[in-house]
Amino acid sequence: MKQFEKEELLGFFVENVNQSLLIDDIVSWVREGKQCRWLACINPHSYALAKNNSEFTGALHKADWLIPDGTGIVLASRVLGGKISERITGSDIFKGVHDCLNHMGGTVFLLGATEATLNKLSFRLQEKYPGISVSGSYSPPFKSAFSAKETDEMIDAINSVSPDVLWVGMTSPKQDVWLASNHMRLNVKFAAGVGAVFDFYSGNVERSHPIFQKLGLEWLPRLLQEPRRLWRRMLISAPIFLFDTFLARIKKSNARRTVVR
Repeated sequence: MKQFEKEELLGFFVENVNQSLLIDDIVSWVREGKQCRWLACINPHSYALAKNNSEFTGALHKADWLIPDGTGIVLASRVLGGKISERITGSDIFKGVHDCLNHMGGTVFLLGATEATLNKLSFRLQEKYPGISVSGSYSPPFKSAFSAKETDEMIDAINSVSPDVLWVGMTSPKQDVWLASNHMRLNVKFAAGVGAVFDFYSGNVERSHPIFQKLGLEWLPRLLQEPRRLWRRMLISAPIFLFDTFLARIKKSNARRTVVR
């Protein structure tokens, strides 16, 4: 695992790296690693959630890779004088890792979502990536927290097949807290919390057109599709993130003036 430059952004240390280099690093770890390393995503919504959730904050700090999953993170870096120039989403990692594994061979396990979604996702993955084996899947109970017994059952299901890669699609903060607490018990090389990616790749939810993705407006069509689920991100989380970003900019500017004096 390479040590890429990390940028401190509003209290979190975010990867400042090209997407292809990051995927190469992950795949190299899958090939040669001896224990589980895991990845989490940070965006304005997850940042706002973490502000009032110390367990989630701790989980994001523990991730081996914390990627800038959102145009807001890139813009905040620029406002604060940072160097993050590329948005890297969970979907990018999901696709990039599969593209590489398809050539070298590998196994994946799917944790999260409903049985129907997992079945559709498994079928689509095996159809698109014949070099990859979906070694198993598990649909956990739909609840805010799992009991010790439920967690043991999930871990046993994963470890019974020892996949190379574990994809966790339970949304944040649940997926990240679960990985932070349990990754050392997993017989996998790489794990990632990828949230809505399961719905995108299974066909349950249509991902925004590439034009919206390039413009940093991927959230807009999704908001129109699922307003009840996503309105909080735009009307509450986004303003909190913007306020904290500009507050940090003011503090940084004041600190510079003090040093100059």
